[in-house]
Amino acid sequence: MRRIRLRSVGGALAVALCLGLAGCRSATKDPSTVVMIIESSPNNLDLRQGTDAQSERIGGLIFDALVRKDDHYNLQPWLATRWEQPDPLTWVFHLRDGVRFQDGRPLEAADVAWTIRSMIDGTLITAKGGAFASIARIDTPDRLTVVVHLKYPDPGLLFNLSDGLFGVVPRGAGRDFGLHPVGSGPYKFVSAVQDKDVILERNDQYWAGTPSPPPGGHRIEHVIFQVTPDTITSALELRKGSADLASNVITPDMIHELERDPSLKIESGPNSAVMYMTFNVADPVLRDKRVRQAVACALDRQAIVDAIWRGQARLANSLLPIGHWAAASEDKLEQYPHDIARAERLLDAAGFPAGKDGVRLRLTIKTSTDETTRLLAAVLQQQMRAAGIRLEIRSSEFGTFYSDVTHGAFQIYVLRWIGSNEDPDIFRYAYASSSFPPKGANRGHYSNPRVDALLKAAAAGESQAARRVDYVEVQKILSDELPSIPLWYPNNEVVHTLRVEGVKTNTSGTFDFLRSAWVR
Repeated sequence: MRRIRLRSVGGALAVALCLGLAGCRSATKDPSTVVMIIESSPNNLDLRQGTDAQSERIGGLIFDALVRKDDHYNLQPWLATRWEQPDPLTWVFHLRDGVRFQDGRPLEAADVAWTIRSMIDGTLITAKGGAFASIARIDTPDRLTVVVHLKYPDPGLLFNLSDGLFGVVPRGAGRDFGLHPVGSGPYKFVSAVQDKDVILERNDQYWAGTPSPPPGGHRIEHVIFQVTPDTITSALELRKGSADLASNVITPDMIHELERDPSLKIESGPNSAVMYMTFNVADPVLRDKRVRQAVACALDRQAIVDAIWRGQARLANSLLPIGHWAAASEDKLEQYPHDIARAERLLDAAGFPAGKDGVRLRLTIKTSTDETTRLLAAVLQQQMRAAGIRLEIRSSEFGTFYSDVTHGAFQIYVLRWIGSNEDPDIFRYAYASSSFPPKGANRGHYSNPRVDALLKAAAAGESQAARRVDYVEVQKILSDELPSIPLWYPNNEVVHTLRVEGVKTNTSGTFDFLRSAWVR
């Protein structure tokens, strides 16, 4: 027996796992089936409605988008083989011929038109509808041509039709379509049990084909996405071999220990996803930006990255990925280095002097039961205490937590943007006055007429350079008013057993490696 001790920063968590037992490996699986751990059930596998990470990642295997992002966030042909813009208010998409849904129906222009219309005509109530608010009407002059007419120029439209964010559904698909989704992607939906699993099987008729495995390898035919909220249990499942894969699930502490296991392999790479903290600016305490700025000064983000992420993350100043064409440079943004004295001065100015017990104010952070998030909350609690802020932690399973967040029932929460932040339209989706849920993800109810005007101007910009000027100004305002705090970009970390090969991470952190990976 080999005993591995996993410790978190500051002794907040000390867990000893008895791992490495020679006899605890699971019995040989069906060679064509893999078990992949996910932290929570997807909210809705219909990509018109699902906005959480699990919905977008698993849905991305069931559905196809019109275009796909490459590693540099450039948009490449997919279901649409080409497109043109004859004028700023018209987009014409030419669809790939011969594509069929998994039930055998042909995928045609009418299906693309239905998918988009259903998000904006009241068929569905979805936060993603705001991404298509610029659309006036959609024409289908023939079965493979879609013409989108806009009310105003919308440079972000193409991105919103890309993989992870968009998936074409059959015409007529309604509100409950996510319970039994049918797409045209490489995997077909089999079943889903809330808080247990989601099962997919290979789509043998996939139009894009499936790469053949090397000699001795087997094509993956079935994927069981097993819901395992507890990261220690997840590590055990991987060590035993009863699970094969976990993408960005295992905590950095455990990753460090699992690197020593010869039966496991870890693929690590850069990530566009960003962790962020959002404030409810409608809250009586948090509506004063000086309180939000004080919280930012109380945080020691680099210490958290070094301790919890073991250095496997980069600090963020914006929601956009590092190197993005619209990202503001650091010198353009307000900075909040760890500074307790500055935090105290800000709280004094905001009317929160220290009491006899040193406490200035009390706040509550809501989190999911995800182990890393709970650990992070405990560290935030400790760091804020030094500035006289008493932070209460309220954890709940992800469904309850996410419901509270979308309904504005919070003071502070921490989540990550995955995929959506690769386009600067994230600022409209997260901060525009028109994007309060369910029309968008402005969950903290931030409103600033100047930001609204800049976002409108950026959307109408005729060149990337002009749009960048407006987006940089938006980021400058946000860095001062701090409706949320960009925290860091965690690395992509995929842990897998040696029986799974061909796993390649990408910057978006999707499950696309399941398209081409194979098993021994």
